[in-house]
Amino acid sequence: MRSVEKSGRTVEEAIDAALLELGVKIEDVTVEVLSEPSRGFLGILGGKDARVRVTPKRDRGELAKEFVAGLLTRMGLEVAIEVRPRGDTLCLDIVGNDMGLLIGRHGDTLRALEFLTNLASGSGGGEIKRILVDVSGYRKRRERELEEMARMIARRVVRTRKSVTTQALDARDRRVIHVALQDDPDVVTHS
Repeated sequence: MRSVEKSGRTVEEAIDAALLELGVKIEDVTVEVLSEPSRGFLGILGGKDARVRVTPKRDRGELAKEFVAGLLTRMGLEVAIEVRPRGDTLCLDIVGNDMGLLIGRHGDTLRALEFLTNLASGSGGGEIKRILVDVSGYRKRRERELEEMARMIARRVVRTRKSVTTQALDARDRRVIHVALQDDPDVVTHS
């Protein structure tokens, strides 16, 4: 990654000069102040300019893919990582054989992998705000299962006129349930 060092009467002036040379915005760079300005003796002798090093941030999507690929290589897994941008979200779909290890019980390991990937890539720049990690289409299958479970529970609630409580679900799974039943006039959901 190309860094630029610039000097200026103030730190802000040096940063502006570096940004102009790189052609980027302040939010897309990391700034390191190498030396603060000093006025010198009586403001005339021995004064020094401020010096900064400005480095463009790496793209968040690249950081995420690199992190996941490195982790899976260290685990000894041979996989392919498919990258699909979707607005300000980047989907990393991991495809390979015997992926149950990466999914874990009810997707616990997958959620942890996604959390760590978002942490590891958080310092990156670009338009990507969030990274979603999926393993062999697990999230889509889980979503379909939850939607079917929601419809089945709704039919039972309508038939028995008694409320039903599901097992503990994480926020993403609860949202799937709520969205699946939001248009059903006979059922009310709440968390």
